[in-house]
Amino acid sequence: MNIFRLAGDMTHLASVLVLLLKIHTIKSCAGVSLKTQELYALVFVTRYLDIFTDFISLYNTTMKLVFLGSSLSIVWYMRHHKIVRRSYDKDQDTFRHVLLVVPCLVLALVIHEKFTFKEIMWTFSIFLEAVAIFPQLVLLQRTRNIDNLTGQYILLLGAYRSLYILNWVYRYFTEPHFVHWITWIAGLVQTLLYADFFYYYFQSWKNNTKLELPA
Repeated sequence: MNIFRLAGDMTHLASVLVLLLKIHTIKSCAGVSLKTQELYALVFVTRYLDIFTDFISLYNTTMKLVFLGSSLSIVWYMRHHKIVRRSYDKDQDTFRHVLLVVPCLVLALVIHEKFTFKEIMWTFSIFLEAVAIFPQLVLLQRTRNIDNLTGQYILLLGAYRSLYILNWVYRYFTEPHFVHWITWIAGLVQTLLYADFFYYYFQSWKNNTKLELPA
């Protein structure tokens, strides 16, 4: 494992911890898209079907369990916790899951490396992760009011994907025959979705002003 992969994993983990900190400590999910969190839960459920059948390393299994468990717990908090669910803005978070899930599933059935159930589900999860943040970005653009923890959560998610791109570049030049076009293209699309948010986040940081996205 290279430093970019490790840094990417730790940044991804930090993003989840920031969101859990907000939900568990402040007892609020204001500004957080349940639609995005449900999509991430679906991403991890379909990606980690091999969790109890294919052992790679203790680190790998631990990270799978952490991301799977945390994504499901976030969804549970936002749907069922008697205090947290009151702060969820369902009137603004109206993006329809099916507009992302169905195209990603169809694309996975058409573009894949092997036509097996696990491989199709893994490819589906790669495509879905690339666009899962979209409902969250739409929600923030509608409300325009972004608190610090929500902003940090999205920044860390974007940083995680950017670090993974560096990991792929490093492995391309150091490992023979390391070519994964599906993962690369999906990762690039995912990173580009964060570009607009990155711009306004750093403008806000530079000018020491409250982060707001244009309508």
